[in-house]
Amino acid sequence: MAIEIEDKFDVPVDYRLPDLTGLPGSTEVVGPKTHQLVALYFDTPDLRLAARGITLRRRRGGTDPGWHLKLPKAKGVRQEITHPLTRSAKIVPVELADLVLAYTRGAPLGPIAELDTRRAVTTLVNGAGVRLVEIADDRVKGTVFGGEPHVERWREVEAELLQGDEKLLRKVGKRLGKAGAVPADSASKLARLLGGAGAVSEHPRAETAPGSAGEVVVDYLTSQVGALLAQDPRVRRAEEDAVHQMRVAARRLRSALKSFRTVVEGTENLQEELKWLGTVLGEARDLEVIRERFARRLDSLDDALIVGPVRARLSSDLLDDEHEALDRIRDTLGGERYFALLDALDDLTGTPVLTKAAGKPADTLDVVAAKSWRRVTRAYDTAQAIENESEREIAMHDVRKAAKRARYTAEVLGMNKLAKRAEAVQEVLGTHMDGVVAQERLAAEAANARLVGEDTFTYGVLTGVERAGAARAWEEFPRVWEETTAAVAKLL
Repeated sequence: MAIEIEDKFDVPVDYRLPDLTGLPGSTEVVGPKTHQLVALYFDTPDLRLAARGITLRRRRGGTDPGWHLKLPKAKGVRQEITHPLTRSAKIVPVELADLVLAYTRGAPLGPIAELDTRRAVTTLVNGAGVRLVEIADDRVKGTVFGGEPHVERWREVEAELLQGDEKLLRKVGKRLGKAGAVPADSASKLARLLGGAGAVSEHPRAETAPGSAGEVVVDYLTSQVGALLAQDPRVRRAEEDAVHQMRVAARRLRSALKSFRTVVEGTENLQEELKWLGTVLGEARDLEVIRERFARRLDSLDDALIVGPVRARLSSDLLDDEHEALDRIRDTLGGERYFALLDALDDLTGTPVLTKAAGKPADTLDVVAAKSWRRVTRAYDTAQAIENESEREIAMHDVRKAAKRARYTAEVLGMNKLAKRAEAVQEVLGTHMDGVVAQERLAAEAANARLVGEDTFTYGVLTGVERAGAARAWEEFPRVWEETTAAVAKLL
């Protein structure tokens, strides 16, 4: 896997590559070296990958033959996942097919186009021999398969950053531009070819009036659906923080649908399905958090306070549980219920059921932020009215959830100061709750250790640390609440 950072340029057939010597950081220009590349591209019959800017190919020739899956991350930046060439030229390796399930949703993958490219590669190298930027001058013949094959020929130049500073890539781009290159209209060769054949269009998006409440809400929902989809292949690969980010996207979507139900209606079932997905993701995420938390706690203790195989029980054992939870997530992400949820999210961003309120000016949504904050204060008043201390602590969990929703709502509306104030309440109560949960887990792990005759001294030490941290957060909350409510009163 690699992150690909490149700039693409359209050039005329008679384009001449400019002199690339003298660029800062580059001491040598190597090449050009010529390669012949033949790439077979795969997609569903209705081109679901192409509609999302994703390319999946089997390429022969050049310095990196094999299967390549490219997932867009940002403009000019793609994540590339590779797999060695397989014997079959028409069956996508399962490892790559699984990574695009969120887009194919079970539809078959097959060859849709071929690109035959004569590539001349020039490389900028520094004094230590490190390759910095690669400039590929490509003469391309593209063929779209179908009843009446579409064939197109063109020339383009790509400048890819291999090592070093993106400033060098920009300077290379300026040199290429002065020689007659212009930024490419298409993000990839395949996109250009399919576009020329009229074979693909971008994923549909709802039309909303500029500056309207509907535009604000639909833009936000679209961004969060994109965030959720972007994390799907990362979750399948168990990449760092992927489960957390996917869960956050699901939570933000659900929160927005609740808060802005006067703008987008008929989403109750979708909210429940997002809750279900968040719950599925939550098990692995909670195990990851608690495992990393205990590792930090143990690292902070004096060695004399660590007795018995406590590290193994609080790290490898928890990690085993986490891996099992990740396996259950992968099973879920390959299921029909998940695919149905993704279909519903497509409908949400493409054909949402908008109310009359969606056509009103965006600033009419400010009232939603005020309502969200009033929900926080009501939850607080309810909790404080409970006499039993234990029950009151449990009720304060509702205050934290309400604060999180108020924060997400404020973020949608660009009310950053309000979002930060809500986050302060969420964090201090979250710190207290995390400490309580950690104590419960430590008690369970200590009981398991005791059953097999292990020393449980360190569990007691850790419990004391967690209890003290939770107590500090609980004691700090009144000050945070007072400061927050005073500040929010001025904001709203």
